[in-house]
Amino acid sequence: MGEGQLIENFYSSSCPNVESIVRQVVLTKINQTFVTVPATLRLFFHDCFVEGCDASVVIASPNNDAEKDAPDNLSLAGDGFDTVVKAKQAVEAQCLA
Repeated sequence: MGEGQLIENFYSSSCPNVESIVRQVVLTKINQTFVTVPATLRLFFHDCFVEGCDASVVIASPNNDAEKDAPDNLSLAGDGFDTVVKAKQAVEAQCLA
């Protein structure tokens, strides 16, 4: 496996409602557009397929040399990125002190 490992119950003490928070964001996005589910799944596939699930595909760079800017990733739907960004913002707003 790659270095980016998923850990079950990682947020159980620091943010016990993280799953509910993310679920609500995703459900809201699904109600806005049907593209949400396939776009987000495809985004995670592109991130995890290369070197493990490390979220590197969502990192932007000022010089357009990040993984997000690679030719194979340019066709990723913006809705997938938007779903991840909104989920991250919701978690940070409710869980980080």
